[in-house]
Amino acid sequence: MSLSELTKASARDAVAMLRRGEISPLELVDAAAERIAEVDPMVNAVPTLCLEMARDAAEAVRPPDEPGPGWLAGLPILVKDLTDVAGVRTTYGSPIFADHLPDRDDVMVARLKRNGAIVMGKSNTPEFGAGANTFNEVFGKTRNPWNTDMTCGGSSGGAAVALATGMTWLATGSDLGGSLRTPASFCSVVGLRPTPGRVPLGPGSDPFQTLSMNGPMGRNVADLALMLDAEVGIDPSFPLSLPTPEVSFEVAALQPKLPCRIGFSPDLGIGPVDPEVAAVCRTAVEKLGDAGAAVEESCPDFTGAMDVFQTLRAALFVTGRASLLENHRDALKPEMIWNIEKGMKLTASEIGRAQVDRGRLTQRVAQWFEAKDILACPVAIVPPFDVDIRYVERVGDQAFDNYVDWLFIVAAITLTGCPAISVPCGFTASGLPVGLQLVGPPRSEAALLSAAAAAEEIFGLSTQVPIDPRPGND
Repeated sequence: MSLSELTKASARDAVAMLRRGEISPLELVDAAAERIAEVDPMVNAVPTLCLEMARDAAEAVRPPDEPGPGWLAGLPILVKDLTDVAGVRTTYGSPIFADHLPDRDDVMVARLKRNGAIVMGKSNTPEFGAGANTFNEVFGKTRNPWNTDMTCGGSSGGAAVALATGMTWLATGSDLGGSLRTPASFCSVVGLRPTPGRVPLGPGSDPFQTLSMNGPMGRNVADLALMLDAEVGIDPSFPLSLPTPEVSFEVAALQPKLPCRIGFSPDLGIGPVDPEVAAVCRTAVEKLGDAGAAVEESCPDFTGAMDVFQTLRAALFVTGRASLLENHRDALKPEMIWNIEKGMKLTASEIGRAQVDRGRLTQRVAQWFEAKDILACPVAIVPPFDVDIRYVERVGDQAFDNYVDWLFIVAAITLTGCPAISVPCGFTASGLPVGLQLVGPPRSEAALLSAAAAAEEIFGLSTQVPIDPRPGND
């Protein structure tokens, strides 16, 4: 198999060939490096490579005596530039850390390495992951491969683009307000925001926070499930971490099962959605109904969710980023300054009220799931937009005066603690991808992956990637 053919293989097929000894990790490193050199100049998704380190790691891969679920056998991956990799330039998309070299791995990265992953390099992200358009002052803007005039979303934009163009087989992502789900939707790949604790975080200054989570990204559901198996497990530095399940997530994904009861909402009842996006998602859900699922237009009551999210997000920014405002204000982008200052102005009463309201929301969601198996809705309220627009400022008659509010359809789900996956479900008339968000009850990743795999089969879009970047009109 040629190097170009290897980059088109699924992650599961590549790992199977590695396990059988039909290819070597070094061959995959070379294949990925060749593909990155070929296409990344058009999209700017992989700004940092560590090829010498990757080749050394490829030579050193040895299978354990009893390989378990998630054994990647020397598969090269990309790590989001928010996540530390020892000895590899990690900038967090900020000029403040333009030359930063971490001296230790993030716990998720360490777990992936122990499970046979080889880190090839870092994927681009907006500054400190703030915003759903991937650009920064260190590396510039990352472009959508379906139309290079458009944004790939964010903040895991580089990861989504690398997957969609065949520069990697798997990639790490993270998600606070849709940072993993939105770029998956915009690039027609798959991304999972897991239940808090499912994938260990850290070490960090706030190990009990439940808003920002790491998660896997892949070209299809089964590939993503394989990566999830390689990421999960208890880690002492992350007190919320959950044990490895008895049955692997890959097994669950390989047993597609359409959920019996699906509730669909085009907008969660709290904001505007582009009519074409809503129509594409509605058509997709109707296909699930035609295949046997009982579909009803229904969702939990999300009233007030964005006020809660904005408050708790701002408080989180103070916890993790206040020192940056104090010491490096001139180097921060305006959105970061706004978000940190918003958090610093909060009162204890406002934060307490938001926590109580979040608790009430989770109770309403739990009650709703007593009668439904899956909640389905769009991932993004608009299709991919001009890469030079910082964030969506208006949809229909509603204006957004900050860079977060337009993300309400993913941010509201973040508050619930429920796992949510973005599955490609169609395209706009101009050929831009649209993703359907499938949400399950907390800790239901196995059932959610099974449902997503069934939906993926029905939609029939998983073979659309990888693609070569398609130039826009510039």
